[in-house]
Amino acid sequence: MNYRHAFHAGNFADVLKHAVLALCLTHLTRKDKALRYIDTHAGIGRYDLTSDEARRSPEWQGGVARVMDAARPEAVEAALAPWLSAVRAANPDDTLTAYPGSPDVAASILRPHDRMHLCELHEADCRTLDQRYIRDARVKAECRDGYKALSALLPPRERRGLVMIDPPLEQRDEMVAMARAARVALERWPTGTYIFWRPLKDLWASERFDSGLAQWLLFEQDFEPEKVLRADLWVRDLESEGKLAGAGVVGVNPPHTLEADLLALLPWLSETLAQGEGAGWRLDGAVTDETLELDEDAG
Repeated sequence: MNYRHAFHAGNFADVLKHAVLALCLTHLTRKDKALRYIDTHAGIGRYDLTSDEARRSPEWQGGVARVMDAARPEAVEAALAPWLSAVRAANPDDTLTAYPGSPDVAASILRPHDRMHLCELHEADCRTLDQRYIRDARVKAECRDGYKALSALLPPRERRGLVMIDPPLEQRDEMVAMARAARVALERWPTGTYIFWRPLKDLWASERFDSGLAQWLLFEQDFEPEKVLRADLWVRDLESEGKLAGAGVVGVNPPHTLEADLLALLPWLSETLAQGEGAGWRLDGAVTDETLELDEDAG
């Protein structure tokens, strides 16, 4: 699965992913102490919705554009507010021509004393990323394998912050690589907040990642159940052919307020962004009854 992001910027998956990111960072900035944001697959930071890629695959029209045009209930507006602020900052004339990627969302929320470390392996994208933030003293961007960088970057000097792991899914074994990186990162910095994005394309692989990570954290690392939260959204039947139908995130050490925000947001997103029959959502701890049974058997 090739997921070069310029073709997909602002789609339904981005809406959920970046809404979660914005909520987590906003919560973390409520304390005065500095924090660090680390992005392992940062992309180019901001995406041009008038570009050739966006015109060829205008998925943003079924994602961010629908959200902006829709009437939003009060609870939904509150849950989306940090992300919407970033979208509006990227489009000051109120016309959607740009979409903020994860670095841009983070940059709109972080304070002058916070820091961002952005990794991007694609050389051309890395140069674009570096130029975008070259005058931002908070930001360091480097052409580097984000997975390998985690060993050196964690724990951050600030001892507070968030790690976004959002790979392009270009390699067949990407989910395995992300699972390995997750264990390395969490062993080095178990108190950090993490967001792991993954598509719901290969359902077996995504379920294996989710339950495997949750089981490892809960039963081998002694994490409390509320420290793992899975949020998924699908805009049509997950078994349907064609473009990506579902995606979501697994959060580790999420803010205690995130679950309530997502309970308000996910049903509305499912209805508003639906592209056909079978749209839906889920919010849980990624540990199924089967996972628990397997652990009991192992014990």
